[in-house]
Amino acid sequence: MSPRLVALDGLSQIIGEGRMLSEVTGDQLWEDLTPPERATAQRLMTETLRYLGRADHLLTPLLQRQPPLRVMNLLRMATVEFMTGGAAHGVVNEAVKLAGRNKKTAPMKGLVNAVLRKITALDAEAWNNAPDTMLPKWLRPKLVKAWSKPVVTAIERAHAVPPPVDLSVKEDAEGWAEKLGGVVLPTGSVRLSARGQLSALPGFETGDWWVQDAAAAIPVQLLGDVKDQRVLDICAAPGGKTMQLAAKGAHVTALDISAPRMARLSENLTRTRLSAEAVTADALTYEADAFDAILLDAPCTATGTIRRHPDLPCVKTQTSITDLVALQRALLKRTVERLQPYGRMVYCTCSLLREEGEDQIKWLLSQTDDLEILPPEAPGLEPDWISPEGGVRLRPDYWPDAGGMDGFYMALLRRKGGSSPV
Repeated sequence: MSPRLVALDGLSQIIGEGRMLSEVTGDQLWEDLTPPERATAQRLMTETLRYLGRADHLLTPLLQRQPPLRVMNLLRMATVEFMTGGAAHGVVNEAVKLAGRNKKTAPMKGLVNAVLRKITALDAEAWNNAPDTMLPKWLRPKLVKAWSKPVVTAIERAHAVPPPVDLSVKEDAEGWAEKLGGVVLPTGSVRLSARGQLSALPGFETGDWWVQDAAAAIPVQLLGDVKDQRVLDICAAPGGKTMQLAAKGAHVTALDISAPRMARLSENLTRTRLSAEAVTADALTYEADAFDAILLDAPCTATGTIRRHPDLPCVKTQTSITDLVALQRALLKRTVERLQPYGRMVYCTCSLLREEGEDQIKWLLSQTDDLEILPPEAPGLEPDWISPEGGVRLRPDYWPDAGGMDGFYMALLRRKGGSSPV
């Protein structure tokens, strides 16, 4: 069992069967690899998915017709490996060996060898000028309608750049940025300039920081001062926002329906020496006294995180949106019901779709007179990020020279104090 073989099997499952990368990497095959081999296999899969568009652009002129999916994925993986620094001789030889290990692909060893030798004759300019992977057909037209083709092209370009690692720190962001060789972003997160084993960095064992994309750290900031307030974090696992709230001095109840994900949240709280009440339950049926503030990070298509999860375009479909929109509305209604009069709530999703963001807030405000949207205030917010209805719209093409950010939508609302929620 080799990392390349495991990666090839995984790619065929993701692209051919619509499985998520996180599911594939949990299969037994991965247990047979050493940790460095697992890291190699995951890197090969992630980079191949990230650069599918470029690889296909280079391969298509060299193929009279597209070969079976497994062979095509082998060619894609080898092309990406070579174009991102792999040695030509080794890449070609390993790909030919992989083709020969499967009786269905063995007859195509000659094709694999011939095509890849032509690929290794190309220079870096051919790779750099190749078009980036386009967003899927069910998603791209929606985003073009929302923002224009140039913006969508810029988002696709952002997806082609491996994302940096962002950290949220308990305190002294400047000090930790200096210790870790990073920079403090305008919004307060620390962005690392180099990759490495995070658990080996200063501050990991002592729980002084945790990994959290800069965009994902902003919703908690919108809530403002939460010290000594009762705050409910809905759909909380794996706990990035829970830890932010706890670090700000809130009395946090972290709620999530997934027991395995809540186990991770508890582990994260233990490592960071922060405390919160962890509740595993369905947010639609959970009963509790009203809260001073609530954060709802609703389930969504996660289309804003494609730069970190390039498998998502292969596994998400148009059909999932309708059900998610309905669930988000049900969660919004229950959230308002649990809010104290004059309490604040933040609704957010890591989605690029207006159906899951701006449109949901417009719908919510149309259902009741007991809610008002408040102007968003947080460090580093730029005027262009404020959407027409008063929320915050973040996109992957923002901060292009600093490493980008995940796509997010968020809005801050306050209950007026009347007796009639949604």
